[in-house]
Amino acid sequence: QVQLVESGGGLAQAGGSLRLACVASGFSIGGHVMSWYRQAPGKERDLVASIAVLGGGTSYVDSVKGRFIISRDNTKNTVYLQMNSLNPEDTAVYFCHATPTILGFFDVWGQGTQVTVSS
Repeated sequence: QVQLVESGGGLAQAGGSLRLACVASGFSIGGHVMSWYRQAPGKERDLVASIAVLGGGTSYVDSVKGRFIISRDNTKNTVYLQMNSLNPEDTAVYFCHATPTILGFFDVWGQGTQVTVSS
C-alpha cells in the first residue's frame, strides 16, 4: 500500500520546537519532490517547505524562513520538518506530500499531524 505517515506533532509553547517526520511505505521517496503543507482551521492548505529530489534544493514560505528546516533521508524513506521558534500562528494540521517527477510516479498525501502552539 502506497502511503505517507506523519508523526511528531503535538502541543508546544511559543518559542519551542517540534520535529515532524514523514515515513513513506509502498514506494521510494527518492524520485519525488517532498513537501510539507499546513492547514489551519477555516483556511486553505498552504505549502510550507519543499526539498528537491536529491536534497540539494529547499524552499520555504516566507513566514517560516529561518525557523523551519526541511530535510530528507532517502535511505530511511523519511522526510523531516524541524520547527523552531514556534509561535501560535504555526498552529495547524501539517501534511506531508510526494510530488511525482520524471524519476518517480506517485502523488501521495499523508493523513496529517496536529501541531498546536500555545502563547
